[in-house]
Amino acid sequence: MSMFSTGILVLTSPLHVLPFRIAPVLTSAAQVVERTLYIHLHPGLNLGTGGQVRPAYIPPVVDLCALISRLYSNAADICGHLDVRVLLSNVRTQSAALNGNNGPFATPQTLSHSPEVLLTDFPIQDSGQSSLVTQCLQKYAGHCYVCKPSLSSVLLNPRIAEFEEDRRDAQLKPLETFSDVVVGGTFDRLHGAHKTLLNISCLMANRRFVIGVCDQELLKNKVLKELIEPYDQRVQKLQDFLNDIKPSLKYEIVPLSDPFGPSISDPELQCIVVSEETRKGGEAVNRKRVENGLAELVLYEIQLLKDAHRADIEEEKISSSSLRTRLLGTLLKPPSPQPHLPLDPYVIGLTGGSGSGKSSIAHRLEALGAVRIDCDQLGHEAYLPGTSAYHKIVQEFGPDILKEDKSINRRVLGGKVFGNQERLKALTDIVWPEIALLVKKRIDQAKEQGKRVCVVDAAVLLEAGWTYLVHEVWVATIPEEEAVKRIVQRDGVKEEDALRRLKSQWPNAKLIEHANVVLCTLWEPDVTQRQVLKAWTLLQQRIQKRQETTRSSL
Repeated sequence: MSMFSTGILVLTSPLHVLPFRIAPVLTSAAQVVERTLYIHLHPGLNLGTGGQVRPAYIPPVVDLCALISRLYSNAADICGHLDVRVLLSNVRTQSAALNGNNGPFATPQTLSHSPEVLLTDFPIQDSGQSSLVTQCLQKYAGHCYVCKPSLSSVLLNPRIAEFEEDRRDAQLKPLETFSDVVVGGTFDRLHGAHKTLLNISCLMANRRFVIGVCDQELLKNKVLKELIEPYDQRVQKLQDFLNDIKPSLKYEIVPLSDPFGPSISDPELQCIVVSEETRKGGEAVNRKRVENGLAELVLYEIQLLKDAHRADIEEEKISSSSLRTRLLGTLLKPPSPQPHLPLDPYVIGLTGGSGSGKSSIAHRLEALGAVRIDCDQLGHEAYLPGTSAYHKIVQEFGPDILKEDKSINRRVLGGKVFGNQERLKALTDIVWPEIALLVKKRIDQAKEQGKRVCVVDAAVLLEAGWTYLVHEVWVATIPEEEAVKRIVQRDGVKEEDALRRLKSQWPNAKLIEHANVVLCTLWEPDVTQRQVLKAWTLLQQRIQKRQETTRSSL
């Protein structure tokens, strides 16, 4: 079956039947669409009439909330690679529908991604009906959305039992809606749980939707906070998503530097949508509103979505922290081209702050077959008598730094540069280039031995500017408070001394800005091992692809 980048799935099954059809329909749709799947809900739509089928308003009912939640939950389980978006432009209250002059789509809505294929769950009675249904589907979709001219259609007929429509005449319970609705969250790496929250909020809002996005202080205790997308990027993704699902709403996206934001001061807000996890936060909002002389907000609670793919260190619910955890060991961004470096060996530059577990990762990579180049050890070699660096250091800092055996007393030398940035730079300007030469020598030796991968274990890889020696930069990271504990336990120093040492190094966020791959040793050793193995396996694939590309270009 041909694959299309973007598609619209028009769901026509009755609301009480749809929950049973979602999983097989999504499975079929995922075989046709590879990037973005829009879902248009029109229960009861008859595409088999052969006449003009035009869009119409459908009322917001309680069942729709459960359906939206189930759609995103199933999508996460079945086709997590797809950006699924449930469209709500044709869902309106009766009063809103009466105010509209030309129905829900006066003009076709332009979506962020122009659809290339139409899909539907409409049941086909016989093969002769397919052409008729396809024509009706295309006309219907053309009234609703701006689609690509060469639009294809696929009729999905999942092999599941038909359900008796014994609720055909049942009265569906209307959903209470509000003029102005508010939610808050981090909204990092927009996922199914976020989309459920946003979709249901849009379903309930008739005029304005206020979204508070956590920033600054509210991020500091998040798991792997350095991997959280920048605020502007998160806001842009929110805007793209919201403008697709219900463009008629007025959206206000504001930064949150405290847990409340505008929810405790905006008198026009009527409802706050919360989850089981954030209900207490919603109750705190209402206490603050009462203190401020404002009416309490209606609290509408949605269920958390279970994560069917969770690992042992991840949360049971679908969450951004779990998604960030899954990024560990993967290629976050492609490495910069290094045309001056030979194909073999492929060189990894591994860095990280004190206590990050960098060296333990280097040893794990060595066990997998990499040649480990220890820059701490090479640093000691650079200070040995007779080396170029040795003579320059003695000349720069004086003979009083020497021991009786003429070796450099590193403690005395350290005292001369400690707290003096100018003198420290004078030392590193001597030592770092010499260490770089030793690294290059070790890499050349590995090449002569036919080794495929080297890992340069270097705490100052980035500060020293040694990235020209490596194909990729890998960063080992650990939260600062955990790093302090490890340094205190390992080196027997006081907490303030450990913290001072960390403050003198590049912070995790700055290191990760330069990283192609990030690893974290926060959890048990076997978790680190799985990360390293994943990183190693993906690295082998990149190396193989690189070699194939090079051979094909010859």
